[in-house]
Amino acid sequence: MTRSEYKRRRKALAKQIGANAIAILPAARERIRNRDVHYPFRQDSDFNYLTGFTEPDAFAVIAPKRKEGEFVVFCRPRDEGREQWDGSRLGVDGARTTLAADQAHPLSDLDDLMPTLIDGRQRLYYAVGHDAALDARVMGWVDQIKSRVRTGARAPDTFITIESLLHEQRLRKSKAEAQLMRRAATISAQAHRRLMRICTPGMCESDLDAEFQYACAIDGARHLAYPTIVGSGINACILHYTDNTDTLKDGDLVLIDAGCELDGYASDITRTFPVNGRFSRPQRQLYELVLKSQSAAIKKARPGCGWNEPHDAAVRVLTKGLVDLGILKGKLAKLIEDEAYKPYYMHRTGHWLGMDVHDVGDYKHDGEWRVFEPGMMLTIEPGLYMPSTDVVPKVYRGIGIRIEDDLLITEHGNEILSAAVPKHPDEIEALMATEADTLDPDGLCNGA
Repeated sequence: MTRSEYKRRRKALAKQIGANAIAILPAARERIRNRDVHYPFRQDSDFNYLTGFTEPDAFAVIAPKRKEGEFVVFCRPRDEGREQWDGSRLGVDGARTTLAADQAHPLSDLDDLMPTLIDGRQRLYYAVGHDAALDARVMGWVDQIKSRVRTGARAPDTFITIESLLHEQRLRKSKAEAQLMRRAATISAQAHRRLMRICTPGMCESDLDAEFQYACAIDGARHLAYPTIVGSGINACILHYTDNTDTLKDGDLVLIDAGCELDGYASDITRTFPVNGRFSRPQRQLYELVLKSQSAAIKKARPGCGWNEPHDAAVRVLTKGLVDLGILKGKLAKLIEDEAYKPYYMHRTGHWLGMDVHDVGDYKHDGEWRVFEPGMMLTIEPGLYMPSTDVVPKVYRGIGIRIEDDLLITEHGNEILSAAVPKHPDEIEALMATEADTLDPDGLCNGA
């Protein structure tokens, strides 16, 4: 992402909050995993969106119409000793040049200088209520201003959560963001294709988990957007199954929900395919039903359609299909009204996608479902999860299927960013029949 892209975003936010306001955004902090081992650091998405700065322990200030400059950064100073241990820092001078900050100061000056920056501003935007320590710190700055009211100082009288504006801005992706997310989806798509080619009975779910991460990493995406789900057999019916420890069995399906993160942007793709490379008749029946429901939902992901229309389309197809298969009985409209499908399809059909895998943005606007606009990014992911109970015909019990793609809303419809991964059953079987690039015949679970 270019400096001009970040500058455009800050200008857009400054215009929204107005000249009598100020916005304060903290960076993420490093967190201890155990003793002196840290969790891998990942920058706060809002902070990253406005600055492109990926170091911890920093603050960004947006102060519209401030004559000394609208963009101020507080960050860790250069420290040769710490950098020897932890890696290089941008430092104060680097923040001015690399981030195009109008002013930059060491983090140690934050409490002294922030009251001066806030003084005279009527409205203060920040993540109100998300961090008790930050709330207390902000009120400390405000109290300092109030203590100088007789000298003409003026403290803000309105405190507004910044998410209301910034998340609305993040909802609509720029051309640069869309291009980055295409690349993320392409990397993940190629990794999914690889898993289809190497999958064989006797492997472990964790083998496919590791192969996905490896394939993404060597293609430039070191980090995943979320923990990978590799659920084979009955495990595919657990929506957020992440143990990934069972052996892949001949005759089972395996559901893989996995996506990489590239330069702070997520991809999110799910495919379900037969471990042995061939769908059984019952598996294919359910799979084609889910695929048909996804196709109906994708047709409703276009400008002018409401957020709930893809979900309604998927539910209608799935419910009718369950009736045709003898799993549900009754009138279609009544079954939908009573949500009779929910024991088999219990989640929504998609979510926003962006810097966060479940990205920001309201799903309703003024009490109505939001209408799709060009630049919005979402997933479409219907599924069926058949319990192992007597209410389900025996041939369908324990089968879990989900098909998920990443979509960009365009002026005339949508673009499926993850289309490189086959999802028609014939195409999946054809890909799985091709010879894999590499295959470790000893890739078995411990104790298998």
